[in-house]
Amino acid sequence: MSILVYAENREGKFRKPVFELVSYASALGKMMNCGVTALSVGNVPAGEIEKLGHYGATVVLTVNGDSHAVFDTGSYASLLAEVAQSVQAGVILIAGNTTGKALAPGVAIRLKAGVAAGVAGLPLSVSPFTVNKRVYSGNAYARVVIKSAVKVITLLPNSFDTAESKVSPSISAYTPKAAVAVKTEVLNVQKQDGRVLLTEASVVVSGGRGMKSADNWGPLVELAELLDGATACSRPVSDEGWRPHEEHTGQTGKIIAPDLYIAVGISGATQHLAGVSSSKYIVAINSDKSAPIFEAAQYGIAGDAAKVLPKLVEALKAAKGK
Repeated sequence: MSILVYAENREGKFRKPVFELVSYASALGKMMNCGVTALSVGNVPAGEIEKLGHYGATVVLTVNGDSHAVFDTGSYASLLAEVAQSVQAGVILIAGNTTGKALAPGVAIRLKAGVAAGVAGLPLSVSPFTVNKRVYSGNAYARVVIKSAVKVITLLPNSFDTAESKVSPSISAYTPKAAVAVKTEVLNVQKQDGRVLLTEASVVVSGGRGMKSADNWGPLVELAELLDGATACSRPVSDEGWRPHEEHTGQTGKIIAPDLYIAVGISGATQHLAGVSSSKYIVAINSDKSAPIFEAAQYGIAGDAAKVLPKLVEALKAAKGK
C-alpha cells in the first residue's frame, strides 16, 4: 500500500499547497507505515521535481506529452485513478482548491472510494480511518469515518505546516495506459501577474463597506504589500465594483485559510466568515464596537479605517526601515 499525492504545478512550478500536501502525506505515511508517491503532470523541470522529495515523497511519477497539456477534469481524474491502482494507493491526497474540488469526486467514483473534502489535520485514527473536516460554514467539525478500502482526501490550504525531510526520491516517467478523451477546449487564459495569489497567501488584507469608497483602497493595498500578502474584499464591495470579483471571499466567493486575515471595515456576516473562519489569526478593524467580526477575531481595533490603516502602514515602514 502507498499514499498517492497529486502534485499540481503552475507553469512548471510547485506552490506551497503542494509542499503542504506532501508533508501531510509523509506524516500520514508514518502513521500507516507506507511510502509516498507523488504524481506530476506536465512539463516540470527536474530540479523542481526533486523538491517533492525534500518534503517526503519517496517516489515521483511524471506524465508529460500533449495528451494532458490541457487540464480536463475527466481525463485527469481517470489518470489519477489509473496511477492509484498501479501503485496500489490506499489514500489519494489532493489539494482542497478549485482543481481539487473538481478532481476528487471523479477519482472517488472511478475507484469506488470514500471521499472526505476539506480535511484540516491528520487522521484521529487510521483504523478505522477517521478524520476531522469543517462543517456548518466553518463553525464546527465533523468526525468522518471512511470505511472504503481506498480513500480520497482533499486538504484545506494552510491547514498543515510544511516539514522538510530531505528524501532522495525515485523519479520515473509514467505512460498512461488508457486512451485520453479530452472534452475541454481552452479559448482564453487570463493570468494574474505581480500579486500574491489570494488562495495561497499566508497574509490577506480584506476590505468591506466600511472602506466607504473605491478611492480609499490605497492604504489597504499598501499594507498588504508591506506584509507580502494578498488583498481581498467582501461581497458587497465586489458587487459595487470597488474591487474585482476574484477578490471576493466568503461562502459565495473564495474560501481561504491564511495564517493572518486582517478584516478592515467588514461587519462579519455569517456568509463572509464562512469563507475565512479557517484563518489561524483574524484581526478586525471596525468603527462599530458591536460588529460580529470582533467575536470571530483574536485581535481587534475599534476605530475608523481611514485613521487606523495609515498608522499601521507607517508603523510597518518604520519597523522595516523604509
